[in-house]
Amino acid sequence: MTGRKKTQVDYVESSDSEDQPPSGNEIDINTDDVDMERRARFILDCDPKVARERDVDDSTIRFKYLLGLTDIFRHFIDINMSKDAKFKKMVKSIDAKLNFKQPKKKSSRRKTEKEEDAELLEDEEHIGDAEQQRTVLTESPSYICEGQLREYQIQGLNWLISLYENRLSGILADEMGLGKTLQTISFLGYLRYIKKIDGPFIVIVPKSTLDNWRREFAKWTPEVDVVVLQGTKEERQEIIRSRLLTAKFDVLITSFEMVIREKSQLKKFRWQYIVVDEAHRIKNEDSSLSQIIRLFYSKNRLLITGTPLQNNLHELWALLNFLLPDVFGDSNVFDEWFDSQADKDKNQDQVVSQLHKVLSPFLLRRVKADVETSLLPKIETNVYIGMTEMQIEWYKKLLEKDIDAVNGVVGKREGKTRLLNIVMQLRKCCNHPYLFDGAEPGPPFTTDEHLIYNSGKMIILDKMLKKFKAAGSRVLIFSQMSRLLDILEDYCYFREYEYCRIDGSTSHEDRIEAIDDYNAPDSKKIYLLVDNKSGWFGYQFNYC
Repeated sequence: MTGRKKTQVDYVESSDSEDQPPSGNEIDINTDDVDMERRARFILDCDPKVARERDVDDSTIRFKYLLGLTDIFRHFIDINMSKDAKFKKMVKSIDAKLNFKQPKKKSSRRKTEKEEDAELLEDEEHIGDAEQQRTVLTESPSYICEGQLREYQIQGLNWLISLYENRLSGILADEMGLGKTLQTISFLGYLRYIKKIDGPFIVIVPKSTLDNWRREFAKWTPEVDVVVLQGTKEERQEIIRSRLLTAKFDVLITSFEMVIREKSQLKKFRWQYIVVDEAHRIKNEDSSLSQIIRLFYSKNRLLITGTPLQNNLHELWALLNFLLPDVFGDSNVFDEWFDSQADKDKNQDQVVSQLHKVLSPFLLRRVKADVETSLLPKIETNVYIGMTEMQIEWYKKLLEKDIDAVNGVVGKREGKTRLLNIVMQLRKCCNHPYLFDGAEPGPPFTTDEHLIYNSGKMIILDKMLKKFKAAGSRVLIFSQMSRLLDILEDYCYFREYEYCRIDGSTSHEDRIEAIDDYNAPDSKKIYLLVDNKSGWFGYQFNYC
């Protein structure tokens, strides 16, 4: 009878006490039922920096593709050539392959049959290699369950596959609502089912969207083994011990905060892909999160954002450096190159055009108007209403209270601050006078019709919600003021409307429960009150 097998995994020292194991500085894992070959593929056998230096073949494919696209990348690659002899040798080899079709010196001698056959064969081999490598899907892949990818999502999947085949990382920047999550999941499914690469993959997302990502994986690719790293210190240590260090997972989903806390464990893995949702979180390369993720080894990286990228050179360099550090290694070189282009072109539009050429191989952005023809157009209706007597009374009080600021008889800086405050108070008055202490009649305070007839907006909203309820519609109500949501809660209680609410004080678990209640097919909670400062982005509302 054999004893219990053990494998000891040392912790990397960290100044963050949360990163240390519960006791001692080693973790024991039971390897009786561990696939040690799989574990060897998942866990690094050296420092991440050393592992990156070994990926010469990937770099060769990457540079060959970029140099074949445009000469713009030549400048950045030449800088690296001057610093590294091995790098220089590799690029020269690539140049030799790329130049095989360039015409040789003109000669009066005609080619022999043998010479021409050799050239034709070389052409065929080059074209054959390119076609063999290129994958293009024409329909939704069979491994996707519970539905089909739309045409533009298949195009997005093909773009991600093309990046992978050319050893490039990229930015998926489709407009919100076009299914970036689904496209990412379908791509990781492609790697698992078609390329037989079963991980490890790490998806780093805002805490508020952790559960949504888990559910989307379960819906579209249920056979993919997904682990979510969150919870207390003890719960996380158990997940690391029983699932991560034993390689019993395909995809790890975790939050930005957990990456910082568990960096010493996560840097041990040979990540096939690092996916970062909300890419703007790493546009500052000096932030703790950005620096920690850059330490992780990965074959490829994918950034996801629904926000258009700004023409801020340094922030763009930070993203490109994260994606392709072996090309965009030095921010000064990046800035100097664009400065020289600006001096040469004397035209800002030309510089922006050059910037787009640099970004185009790594960036995909579509908007709903261009690709989602099946969606009904968004209809915006502005409803203009008057104020009630109570609102007019409070409006006048606010203006009279600070009449000097209104008339501009105070200092410029002080006057600006006071005017901004007046505008904020007037906004509150236009929403509901009960946002001011002392405005609501009482005590005793009652929940009845006065909630409605003392606010012009509530009078209209009351009529609209009755109409929506009769039609069986679902309603999302957003407000920047959480105290206005309090008033709306009292209103719903008075009208006996069932509702859900999400604001800044709502815990992650309660948010998930509220959204589930709202999304349920036969839910009676057809009203969802949302504080739009509470980080609600990334949630799926199925019936809106």
